[in-house]
Amino acid sequence: MQNKSVFILGAGGETDRVLLKEILEQGLFSKVTLSGRRKLPFDEEVSKNVKQEVVDFEKLDDYASAFQGHDVGFCCLGTTRQKAGAEGFVRVDRDYVLKAAELAKPGGCKHFNLLSSEGADKSSNFLYLQVKGEVEARVEELKFDRYSIFRPRVLLCVRQESRPVMTVVRAMLNNAVRPSDKKELLDNKAIHDLGKADGSLKSRPHWRNAFQCQTQHLSPNGNFRV
Repeated sequence: MQNKSVFILGAGGETDRVLLKEILEQGLFSKVTLSGRRKLPFDEEVSKNVKQEVVDFEKLDDYASAFQGHDVGFCCLGTTRQKAGAEGFVRVDRDYVLKAAELAKPGGCKHFNLLSSEGADKSSNFLYLQVKGEVEARVEELKFDRYSIFRPRVLLCVRQESRPVMTVVRAMLNNAVRPSDKKELLDNKAIHDLGKADGSLKSRPHWRNAFQCQTQHLSPNGNFRV
């Protein structure tokens, strides 16, 4: 893994920050790119190890270069219906995610990781679950060499500690380092088991002071704000 490149799509949510911290602490990739609508303030130690790509999600085709040259991609992008309205929620959680995946595939991405939600179902009458299910299915149609879907329950960040988020992140990374060449659907139990497993990840973070964990006020269905 250490000779591979990774991008994280989202930039700003708690899951993105914890994921970035763990990737850097573990030294899993030779190149790390964070793609989002704004540049995040990191200290010098982090900044020298991360390339930040500021993109306009409404015009992602103009930023295709940001999705080129990466072996692995992690998508944690999302918003809430309360914040963006129904139309805005669909645009972020489905359209932005799908367009990024469409650019990453020809850009060389072999393994695409999608953070979804428990209960995702494109046939659901509940908009949130329907959209999550739709984007899962449409990304699958792109036929990445490896496609991993994670369906956790609600993720909350409380003060300076975020154990549920950390469990999901470590599950994502433990999964990424183990060999596979297929679609993988990890439900909440599988995520918990893999996140707590003694895998290939180290347990002593040294990036702790470089990141600030901000309390996230999430809707009951646990979607993330962008």
